[in-house]
Amino acid sequence: MTLKNYLYVMGALTVVCWGIFAFVAGLVDPNATNWLGFTLFYLSFFLALSGTAAIIGFLIRFVALKKELVFNLVKVAFRQSFLFSLFVILLLILKSQNLFTWLNLSLLVIIFAIFELFLISYKKSR
Repeated sequence: MTLKNYLYVMGALTVVCWGIFAFVAGLVDPNATNWLGFTLFYLSFFLALSGTAAIIGFLIRFVALKKELVFNLVKVAFRQSFLFSLFVILLLILKSQNLFTWLNLSLLVIIFAIFELFLISYKKSR
């Protein structure tokens, strides 16, 4: 797949995911829904945010790091967008359960930073 095709497909799927998120957000009543409604809400938001962050992260890396291989830029952007979206979803879940505190935020930042450093070092050791 060429870079142009990747950007078109990823952009189109991201737009579709944002449309699905808007549909689910308009459909789900947080006061009357069950676990399925919340799961659809968070999953659709996760996918839409992941796609958006992957495209933006790739474009920033493509402009800033011109000597790096495009495949590596796509891989890193997608991995970091996945982690960023997971981080945001976990924060929203903590907030919805009234568990969002500075301590929990700090712990999540430390956990995600350690996980990202592990992934970077694992890649270099291979």
